[in-house]
Amino acid sequence: MSAIEVRNLSRSFGEVKAVNGISFDVEEGSIFGLLGPNGAGKTTTLRMIYGVLRPDSGSVRVLGIDVWKEPRRAKSLMGVMPEDTGIYPRLTAEENLIYFGKMRGMDERKLRKRVSELLGILGLEEKRFTIADKLSKGQRQKVAFARAILDEPPILILDEPTLGVDVMSAREIRNMIVDYARAGRTVILSTHNMWEAEKLCTHVGIISEGRMRYVGKREDLEKLYEEKEFEEIFLRMVRGEVVEKVV
Repeated sequence: MSAIEVRNLSRSFGEVKAVNGISFDVEEGSIFGLLGPNGAGKTTTLRMIYGVLRPDSGSVRVLGIDVWKEPRRAKSLMGVMPEDTGIYPRLTAEENLIYFGKMRGMDERKLRKRVSELLGILGLEEKRFTIADKLSKGQRQKVAFARAILDEPPILILDEPTLGVDVMSAREIRNMIVDYARAGRTVILSTHNMWEAEKLCTHVGIISEGRMRYVGKREDLEKLYEEKEFEEIFLRMVRGEVVEKVV
């Protein structure tokens, strides 16, 4: 079953066609990497999927629910880590998570237990009472990640989840992403890190100039080329060397 269904999605900004009629499915329990160079349309696509940017045309369904016809219901199914983190600068790390958990309707006792658990796992325990504005970029990234998985939604949407994070914390986040999918939940993420994409993603969608160049299993894409390095395969795709088969 598809957790996310994107159909003929388009979005322009003035005369610039940021996303041009793309369609793809994200299977339940998969880790789907939305990959592409800067300006390819990755963030625009993710923002339309999680319902903060209305498309010019096309539709998005999450677990069968139309994101734009039933926005509240659809958004309750998604945990989101946006490109700009979206955390409140004048709240502490803990307050950001508590506030968000209450907005999501979490039980107070379970919420505080979950917040403590995540702060500990992500190495933020000592920063619990530090306002977000005083945190490093990497620490803010970790707070944003914790917020996205706080109530364990069935769909997780991550825009560059390890950007600016130290090596050890990045590894922990990657491990948590894998565990999240193993529990039967679905992850869609964007990343510029091809090593990360190769290690994490079961499926990939490669987007360039607002169009999908490939959608399917990562291993199937690797079989289409002789190169062993996933990064080289990616570069060939965005240069316009079109594969014969799009899954």
